[in-house]
Amino acid sequence: MQTACAGVPPDYFSATGQLWGNPLYDWEALKADNYSWWVERIRGMLRLVDIVRIDHFRGFEAYWKIPYGSPNAIKGEWTKGPDKALFDEIKKRLGNLPIIAEDLGVITPEVESLRDSCGFPGMKILQFAFNENKWNVESASSKDLPHNFKTSNVVVYTGTHDNDTTAGYFTSCSETMRKNAKRYLGLDKNANVQDLVKSFVKLAFSSIADTCIIPLQDIYGIGTEGRINLPSTTGTNWTWRMEGNLLDSNGAKFLSELSELYGRNQNVFLGKNKE
Repeated sequence: MQTACAGVPPDYFSATGQLWGNPLYDWEALKADNYSWWVERIRGMLRLVDIVRIDHFRGFEAYWKIPYGSPNAIKGEWTKGPDKALFDEIKKRLGNLPIIAEDLGVITPEVESLRDSCGFPGMKILQFAFNENKWNVESASSKDLPHNFKTSNVVVYTGTHDNDTTAGYFTSCSETMRKNAKRYLGLDKNANVQDLVKSFVKLAFSSIADTCIIPLQDIYGIGTEGRINLPSTTGTNWTWRMEGNLLDSNGAKFLSELSELYGRNQNVFLGKNKE
């Protein structure tokens, strides 16, 4: 009988947290088998893709345990995960691997230590940089602002599948946030949303991050209608599809010019954990 389920506590995506509902891993049983299930899962993934992004990486240090039947994810408790022992076993049996750690959410020094000790690049999200709760006009203190990146061993995104598209973000955000972004990007106060989108993409490319990932929607300046996922909701997510008429030379030229200008035209993963 299921007594607990997975999710995350309240955060910037949801005031009531995210109640996923799926069962929790039996980490003691997995440890007894030397994490063979996880080793084979990673091995299988790398037959399909070149780089693995581990979603909700913080859950390996500690995960949010919610009583089964709860109406939301507010009431739960942090429970210790397998920590570095899991990744040591994966490395022992598969070697150094191209893995990205999705280190978003409630991140503690312990989570950062786990990520760094594994050598995995973390993530920087430019849309988070201008959040009014994080922005400090005097010090521009957000960790997601490129001038605050402390290492190149990160992956920079304009936004992820959980964010609105950048055009949608700048259309719906507050005027203060737009003003902060224009100031940081060196844009005229009359710059429009599409100007902001292009400058955002350029900002990601120009950062020191080893790897830069731009959603297709941001290459083409698509609005909220192109949003992939709205956290804590079901039924309407993951339905956007790229239509063939988007594949024009303008998008390719835009990417090509930025890749050449900022030296990103190498077809390699630049994380420090590569062979």
